[in-house]
Amino acid sequence: MQSSSRLLSGSLSRLSASTARTLLTRRVIPAFSQHPHARTRTMSSVTTHPSLSLVSTPSAPAAVGPYTQAIRVGDLLFCSGSLGLDPSTGKLVEGGVEAQARQALKNMKAIIEAGGSEVGKVVKTTVFLHSMDDFKPVNAIYAEFFGDHKPARSAVQVARLPLDTLFEIEAIVSLV
Repeated sequence: MQSSSRLLSGSLSRLSASTARTLLTRRVIPAFSQHPHARTRTMSSVTTHPSLSLVSTPSAPAAVGPYTQAIRVGDLLFCSGSLGLDPSTGKLVEGGVEAQARQALKNMKAIIEAGGSEVGKVVKTTVFLHSMDDFKPVNAIYAEFFGDHKPARSAVQVARLPLDTLFEIEAIVSLV
């Protein structure tokens, strides 16, 4: 009969990384680096494929993580989520969800234009709201921004947004 630590140790390679970390922090098994199946993590050597063009503009806030403001591929521009941040300060605009929505749409417009397109070529947006109670005022701002152009859209409530904002929007835009 195998000891329980040997059974657990042999099963480690089949556990998820988070489960393995949990077991380690509870000292159920020896340190991961001492495990015979431990792998050394290395930095990614992935580079952007030449068919993709990164889009960045100082007219919109810098990305708040390891991503780009937008990426061009073929005849499409994929815009990352835009927040209601003032590009000159990097701070969230004051005035609640309405002010954040207006600023985020302004930021998205700057990114779309930097990517070589225009708001009238937006194909699809996804709107993320902290509260669906804000749908009506945000919908009015969205309608004012897009005018007669009506891109496809999804709108969802989420538990939390980056930097605790109340509104975020991402878009897919035609370049032709």
